[in-house]
Amino acid sequence: MSKQQINKLILLVLVISITLTACTNFVLRIYGMKSIKAVNEKTILKYGAKYQIPQEDSYEMDTAYMTYLFSRDTSVYPSEIKNHYQPLQALYYNKSGELVSFLVNCDVGGFPNLAWDRYGSFTTFPPKPVTPLDSLVPVDMQFKYLRPLAKTKTFSADSLDYVVIVYWSRFMGRQSKRLIHFVQENKKLAAGKNVKIIYANTDNLFAREE
Repeated sequence: MSKQQINKLILLVLVISITLTACTNFVLRIYGMKSIKAVNEKTILKYGAKYQIPQEDSYEMDTAYMTYLFSRDTSVYPSEIKNHYQPLQALYYNKSGELVSFLVNCDVGGFPNLAWDRYGSFTTFPPKPVTPLDSLVPVDMQFKYLRPLAKTKTFSADSLDYVVIVYWSRFMGRQSKRLIHFVQENKKLAAGKNVKIIYANTDNLFAREE
């Protein structure tokens, strides 16, 4: 390959890289998403307030959670690990600690907003699962990696019929807000059931992976 051809190839790679970056930033803006960065507790609570998250139910996901996920055999659980790695999730655990409904961002599609109710999932309680159910992260393992914030109130799961864990983040912007709204509205369908929603912020989890 001549020097002129090499220079043309380098230029082409640069153009493609710039174009892809520009497209990515454009798509992020359309979805209302922000750049990934580490946040402190004040920022978590600030965005939590914007998204109608009660402070007493607000947690942060420990960054060690990723280590746990990838300690599992990736050749045996590739799709399960991928699903539990997503930034937006709604996980519904029953009284026995079993995962009975699971929805993650990559399974619902939608533009310019994720279509959480695309399949009518939120018309029943618990919602109809969209993401395949698994036992990779039982509820007690979730609790192990949930870090309470200053105003988080402890609770006992013994008297609960369902525990719902919502993964959300500042960087997912309004997509976080919309998922939280769907989950909170869906709880109204749980007549006669004792349901606890807890909210796990994942900004620092993903900032660590950057």
